[in-house]
Amino acid sequence: MRKLPTIALVLAAVGGAALYFVPGWNVAPAEGSYRTAKAERGEIVATVSATGTINPTTTVIVGSQLSGQVVEILADYNSEVKAGQVVARLNQDQIRARLDAARADLAQMRAQRLVSEGQIEKVKAETEKARAAQVDMEAQVTRNEALLADTDRIFKRQNDLRTRGFAADAAVDTARATRDAQEAALASARAQVNSAKAAIVGLAADLQVAQANLAAVTAQGQQREAAVRQIEVDLSNSEIKSPVNGVIVQRNVELGATVAASLQAPVLFLIADDLSRMEIAANIDETDIGRIKTGQRATFTVNAFPGRNFDGVVKQVRLGSQNVQNVVIYTTIISIENPRRELLPGMTANLRVETERRDDVVRIPNAALRWRPPSLAEQPIGAAGPAGAPAGPQRRASGGNSGEFLEAIKTEIKPGADQLREIEAAFADMRKSFMAGAGDGDAG
Repeated sequence: MRKLPTIALVLAAVGGAALYFVPGWNVAPAEGSYRTAKAERGEIVATVSATGTINPTTTVIVGSQLSGQVVEILADYNSEVKAGQVVARLNQDQIRARLDAARADLAQMRAQRLVSEGQIEKVKAETEKARAAQVDMEAQVTRNEALLADTDRIFKRQNDLRTRGFAADAAVDTARATRDAQEAALASARAQVNSAKAAIVGLAADLQVAQANLAAVTAQGQQREAAVRQIEVDLSNSEIKSPVNGVIVQRNVELGATVAASLQAPVLFLIADDLSRMEIAANIDETDIGRIKTGQRATFTVNAFPGRNFDGVVKQVRLGSQNVQNVVIYTTIISIENPRRELLPGMTANLRVETERRDDVVRIPNAALRWRPPSLAEQPIGAAGPAGAPAGPQRRASGGNSGEFLEAIKTEIKPGADQLREIEAAFADMRKSFMAGAGDGDAG
């Protein structure tokens, strides 16, 4: 069996002995002025008391990014909503008109892009045609060069035969004309080759222009697409949606009201994330905050349910302090379960945080350590005790009842050998002190 700590035993023994040694303490009390209690085994719990406010674990503010008139409200106070659910709508007429215009501009840009792409393909085709023509002209040049060489040989031969008298002048003239014609055809073919090369250079420039035009049209098309997406986002934002699963705890908008979101998003709804799990923001004095640790058990009551205790656990001790009327306090978050949703946001909780606990120990009421004896003036020294008992100092000096009290300690509490020696020494010192005090009183 565990022993009561020595200091507690000595204090209890000294307190009990004082009833017999201090003048006036053993006077019979008035009936009903004392309570008796046995030392018993049980738990001793040290707690820190505080007050706090019950809040949802997460409260989401739902506002509007657009200005406009509210034409539909699809959720009210205490409505349970899902993430993505529409809770209100703004007027969408102007947004839809802008969206139609932006889509028309986008379609126009896409058509221009098709035209630019067609122009590029046309220039490429013409370039290929010019290159083929250049090849053909180059072949014509080669052919004409061969024909020119042949006609030139014929002319020289006819001219030589005429010199020797074997050919007529007409044959020489014909050969000369044929050669000159071939020279002209060769020059024409070479000119056409140069023209084809120039056309190819021009078509290359046209291709660059067409490609630049296509890039510009493509950029404008992307700009139009971005404008369409922006207006589609505005159209989507005209539907006010819940970002989380939860319960609407506050609604700040009425049907037909105009929402102005010029500088900041107006607050339309407050949605509590999950009311089955909530938390208490408690203010703990700086003198007690050192005893508060994460994971400690807490109990609390609320005025709405008198006589009922609720449980919680210390979740967080926030480091930021506040000074309230020259008192430094720290906010402590207590996590609580609320499966039946009895506890509502904003309720005041009276908390007791369990900082230490001892189970199965010997305990006595605190009143036994706080009792104060009646004034010595009420029982003059030497006066007769109750029921004809001897005067206070003589009777107490005998130590009869103190021996009985010491025996009671040995029997009921059963202290160890070391504890018993300390208790007996304390009794002896107290007896000597009270005897000396009694002698001084008699001498007086």
